[in-house]
Amino acid sequence: MKPVLVKGSEAIALGALEAGCRCYFGYPITPQNEIPELMARELPKRGGVFLQAESELAAVNMLLGAVSTGVRAMTSSSSPGISLMAETFSYLAALELPAVVVNVSRGGPGLGGIEASQGDYFQATRGAGHGDYHFLVLSPASVQEAYELTAKAFELSEKYRQPAMILTDALLGQMKEPLLPRRLRVREYPKDWALTGARGRPARVLKSLFLGPGELRARNELLQKKYRAMRREARAEVLYAEGAELAVCAFGSLSRIVKEAVEMARKKGYPVAFVRPITLFPFPEKPFRELALRGVRFLVVELNCGQMVEDVKLSVCGRAEVESFALPPSDLPAPEDIYRRIRRCLRKR
Repeated sequence: MKPVLVKGSEAIALGALEAGCRCYFGYPITPQNEIPELMARELPKRGGVFLQAESELAAVNMLLGAVSTGVRAMTSSSSPGISLMAETFSYLAALELPAVVVNVSRGGPGLGGIEASQGDYFQATRGAGHGDYHFLVLSPASVQEAYELTAKAFELSEKYRQPAMILTDALLGQMKEPLLPRRLRVREYPKDWALTGARGRPARVLKSLFLGPGELRARNELLQKKYRAMRREARAEVLYAEGAELAVCAFGSLSRIVKEAVEMARKKGYPVAFVRPITLFPFPEKPFRELALRGVRFLVVELNCGQMVEDVKLSVCGRAEVESFALPPSDLPAPEDIYRRIRRCLRKR
């Protein structure tokens, strides 16, 4: 199989098709329109359904209806559209429905702009809707990873009966790179909960209203137990940890710039490690905790006003110094900018 030159958004759509996605519902918004464009072209060829909804709210509720029957389905949008979907996200989590949502985020708050931004980290990892719930959140750093993690999102979503999100941004969404569209092993799980018609079997019920004594408590305890079990899926990329005094941390597209800055620093002899969370929820606490116990300090670089830094601080539990290098949307740094900050951090000790 030969590599193809595609955008990150197109790679996401191709990864969904590879995973067996058969329904897509969405509404146009930049910078992710290549996803519905590709799905509109390819899904009908595979016997699937593409539907452009009248709004993001309609799209996410169509998604809920489709996945309740056991079909693999997806929606995608960008930051303001994701906000409109938030109420239904809470219902998807309460109903324990496997669904995949893609956020190719843009700058905010408000209408903001279409520049690259990582300002939706809190929205993705803390639950954008009401109640105690989480999405499983994966954040790719390359076009190839966008393809593979999207396919993985369908598998994990089904494994845990849990909505999953691909969180990326305009930079990766619009970036073109070679993609090797290789066949992926995407596991399927039994769907003995799906609403497929009750002829010949007992009726099934999916509900999120719990008014009986202790029912709501039991549902929340069940969800929290599941979120704890999901910690085994936490993953991160860790480089140059041996002998490091400072670990520079970043996620998603910005991590590529940060990695280049770390490699620049290492060529100059600076003892610097690189840590990239791939799952944002569950957050990969283990490598942060292990580095902290060895006396390593942390520099957290984000294309927002400082969000992931909170999870890094929670992971190290006060055992290490954590410094934030927060870059508001549209303030895209060069590797040299981060390299200078690395040198400043190392001079402090």
